[in-house]
Amino acid sequence: MTAPGSPEPGRSYAPDFLTELFRNPLEPGYAAATDRRRVAGPVRGWRRTTVRTVSLITLVALGFLLAVAYRQTLAEEPSRSQARAGLIDQIKQRQAETDELSRHAEGLRDEVSRQRDAALTGSDAARLRDLEAATGLARVRGDGLVVRLADAPSKADAVTGAGGTNLGRVLDTDLQGVANALWSAGAEAISINGQRLSATSTIRAAGSAILVDFRPVAGPYEVSAIGPDQMERRFRDSAVARLLRSVATSHGMSFNVRTADDLTLPAASEPQLRYARPSPSAPTPSGSGVSATPSGGGR
Repeated sequence: MTAPGSPEPGRSYAPDFLTELFRNPLEPGYAAATDRRRVAGPVRGWRRTTVRTVSLITLVALGFLLAVAYRQTLAEEPSRSQARAGLIDQIKQRQAETDELSRHAEGLRDEVSRQRDAALTGSDAARLRDLEAATGLARVRGDGLVVRLADAPSKADAVTGAGGTNLGRVLDTDLQGVANALWSAGAEAISINGQRLSATSTIRAAGSAILVDFRPVAGPYEVSAIGPDQMERRFRDSAVARLLRSVATSHGMSFNVRTADDLTLPAASEPQLRYARPSPSAPTPSGSGVSATPSGGGR
């Protein structure tokens, strides 16, 4: 017989949860993982050492390659500078030769004009001189206008080149617009930095340079024009002048217009003209009613 209050035979009681929690605070899974790490400790340490060694070797190799590349760059810099200086000297020499040939051609042109004027009558010589002045093939003098354009100060870093694009730089389209506006305002003769414009002249860009008739011009750019007194007012009121004034105000480009007395504009170079000629063996279009041989009519 069992005493009152004593546990029944064959029945077991689980320990209290809080007592078990304080007795074994570490979860069995964590304990098993700790044991596995303890057993695998030497292998993982070897792997860690191998990774560090490989990383160190890689960094040393990269540093060596960078040092070699830097030394080669420094070693090649004198040769590049020498080549650049040689190209600059060649450009200056060719430009000097071109200027000398241009002066010689100008002298020959003047001699031809004198010989021609001596051979022609007075009216024919005067008419020919007028035609040459109108087409740009003769030197002209007169009062007119000078439009000066210059690039805004560059905001790019002198070493790295960073700083964005310079919106205040003078473009070939700006010179084209000024020349067209001056023609529209009544200009009779125009030159850009001493390069006379004619009916076949071109103003275009080649990289960062501006070419007038395939000859480079450098800033500041002066567009000189000879024309009537109203030319200045008409040009200042043109859309091109308003646009350039806006660019000058917004981006710092230099834009100035002034009158000039007794301007002298040089003659343009002789144009290389090409003429189309009908082919002698061209077939006659059928049904045109034109005969390839004379019909004999009209005698």
